[in-house]
Amino acid sequence: MLLYNSLTRRKDEFKPRFEGKVSMYTCGPTVYHFAHIGNLRTYTMEDVLEKYLKYIGYDVKRVMNITDVGHLTSDGDTGEDKMLKGAKREHKTVLEIAKFYTDAFFADCDALNIAAPEIIEPATNCIPEFIDMVSTLLEKGFAYEAGGNIYFDTSKLEKYYVFNDFKEEDLEVGVRESVSEDTNKRNKADFVLWFTKSKFDDQELKWDSPWGIGYPGWHIECSCIARKHLGEYLDIHCGGVDNAFPHHTNEIAQSESTFGHEWCGYWMHVHHLNTNSGKMSKSKGEFLTVSLLRERGYDPLVYRFFCLQSHYRKNLVFSWENLDNAKIAYNKLVARVATLKPEGDKIDEAAFAEGRARFTDALDNDLNTSLAVTALYDVFKMKTDDATKLALIKDFERVLSLGLIEAAQKLADEKDDAQDTAQDSELVAYITERIEARRQAKAEKNYALADEIRNELSAKGITLIDTKEGTKFTINS
Repeated sequence: MLLYNSLTRRKDEFKPRFEGKVSMYTCGPTVYHFAHIGNLRTYTMEDVLEKYLKYIGYDVKRVMNITDVGHLTSDGDTGEDKMLKGAKREHKTVLEIAKFYTDAFFADCDALNIAAPEIIEPATNCIPEFIDMVSTLLEKGFAYEAGGNIYFDTSKLEKYYVFNDFKEEDLEVGVRESVSEDTNKRNKADFVLWFTKSKFDDQELKWDSPWGIGYPGWHIECSCIARKHLGEYLDIHCGGVDNAFPHHTNEIAQSESTFGHEWCGYWMHVHHLNTNSGKMSKSKGEFLTVSLLRERGYDPLVYRFFCLQSHYRKNLVFSWENLDNAKIAYNKLVARVATLKPEGDKIDEAAFAEGRARFTDALDNDLNTSLAVTALYDVFKMKTDDATKLALIKDFERVLSLGLIEAAQKLADEKDDAQDTAQDSELVAYITERIEARRQAKAEKNYALADEIRNELSAKGITLIDTKEGTKFTINS
């Protein structure tokens, strides 16, 4: 399997540190608001990666953090804590906000068939681990105290900007949007490990530490949570491409300075979901959620299908027209699955191996889900029986998780119900016509014909009941 490694900037053959086992860390949400569908593109592609690694035989241990403290509105260690901002917005406590939006996040994941990681750890559970790593960095001379806060000293590193050949002057504030400079820093690229004395006097969540009462910086959280559950080595670290700098850059700096060795072998970054006006983001007001998709009549799995039609290293352009096209294609795909009528469970082993090889070839090539979807379509063209085709689709669904089998069964059930309704309508029309013929026969004193019609209906399990209001009927089951 080849994966594009953001660290080496090439496709590398994936070889985990321990044979057959994969340690995987994925950056989780900051739970101050709903996740938008741009965020969820990243989690969808990470889900595909984890499921594919398991599909090809790896034992995967995946860890995800929940950021419920310490993530400021600016990546340059300025602005307001996002959790506090959410609490003020909704007049709730930070912990109430964290609980509500954590639950909402995983509900969205369920709707998109994104499996929950084996380990999910809120940052607020790991304060001792944060303090321990900060203390180690101070002892090793990679951190310093200034203005009451603890900072990582990037000047002590041989190389800081590891993912791209950035110009230092372009990134020295360490932020994507304009921010005020932190004059406590020795170097503009330095970043906060622990906040104590700062302008955030109203911070709701604070803990005692060797440097005073305070709270952790955002970047230290992922390093410590990963070490707590996966040790000092990672095989794969995943996240959105906007996390490459400064978040993942800072994770590498503090982790490798603490451990004294390379920390993570492979870095996977999922690119942006864009609108016609640029990157989707909450701050710009382009806040499309899973709930909004549902309100507009879209099955969330249509959005998953939309994401899988594009490669994760390409920016994906969202528009309602593009999603409509994905919906049409998805519904046609479901309809084609529904037409498969296997006779028995025996499959064509050679055809199955051929179809599976196309699928794995696609995903072995840097998780090319677009080609994997093509391999799915190719199943319908194969010269083999329906049992084999259905077996291949079920096999692919272990990774793609598009809900095709369930949706096809639902479609088939709806068609059966519609057919039953049509048949019922035809029966009622027939009975009504025969009752009218009987009434006419009785009016003409043709009682023999009237009795003949009654007997005809009775033979079909239909009982006529003459009342003052007219003739009624019952249908015997």
